[in-house]
Amino acid sequence: MTTPTLTAARLSQLDQADFVAALDGIFEHSPWVAERAWPRRPFADREALLGTLVGTMQAAPRADQLALIRAHPELAGKAAVRGELTRESTREQAGAGLAACTQEEFELIQALNAAYNARFGFPFIIAVRGLARADIIAAMQRRLDNPDEVEFAEALAQIARIAALRLEERVAP
Repeated sequence: MTTPTLTAARLSQLDQADFVAALDGIFEHSPWVAERAWPRRPFADREALLGTLVGTMQAAPRADQLALIRAHPELAGKAAVRGELTRESTREQAGAGLAACTQEEFELIQALNAAYNARFGFPFIIAVRGLARADIIAAMQRRLDNPDEVEFAEALAQIARIAALRLEERVAP
């Protein structure tokens, strides 16, 4: 992990376009989160910035939240196979061992992805850092039984966790 070079104070001084660019990838293919959070600066520290970003996501209309959820790739999915993941997603999935799945694990994850997407209408999302493939597969199986609203909220909570981890790498405390 690299030492973060940005500070919340420096981010607070940026114009909106530079602020959004500096936070690119924190929320997968969804610059609108940073765009809408920008007017709420200055940010005292990384935690305040994260709180504002997550609060912005949580306060967004449901259609925007759903678009954010759907912007995430499937775990070990077609985009990963084709090399089309963002730099952040590629690193995170590889770190969880998803790039080294056995054929059986890959097929199981593919089947779980399909069942999950058919059930909820969006991809399964989990902050994979610190998890092993078996942990991820178990979570996929367990969460398939969640009620729709519970899983929608869980997807947003996982996105917030992913954003926190990504922000930790870029912004000093």
